[in-house]
Amino acid sequence: MSAIQYVTKETLEQMKAELQKMKSVDRPAASRAIAEAREKGDLKENAEYDAAKEAQGILEAKIAAYEGSMANIRVMDEANIDTSKVSILTKVTLTNLGTKKQVTYKIVSEKEADLKAGKISVTSPIGKGLLGKHVGETAEIQAPAGVLKFKVEDITA
Repeated sequence: MSAIQYVTKETLEQMKAELQKMKSVDRPAASRAIAEAREKGDLKENAEYDAAKEAQGILEAKIAAYEGSMANIRVMDEANIDTSKVSILTKVTLTNLGTKKQVTYKIVSEKEADLKAGKISVTSPIGKGLLGKHVGETAEIQAPAGVLKFKVEDITA
């Protein structure tokens, strides 16, 4: 059993659309590829058939994994976010006490993480280190380069 994942409504809709595409577009395409390869003759020496069957197996495994992970999803309503402490879907403004640079991150689920967009995973070292912190607190986070210290400056929804 996989852990519960918290996502926004938009991410859930994207996941549903991706699953629907896999079932309604990719699955029939995989079946057609197998049928076309089968028509080409002897299945014992038909690499195209083997490849098509393997691709279908990978697709079916991906569909099953997606359905499994979607069963453990809980949708977070951004209107009900508690901003008294750092939690999933909060935006947190930090000062890196080593560099004195200020950064703002949104704490999101693994599926939504995108560092370029300022979204860090709740399961990342920084995400884990910030959870539960309040404004004014300092988080010490073990990173590959050593210990990073961040002071929480602001928390918003």
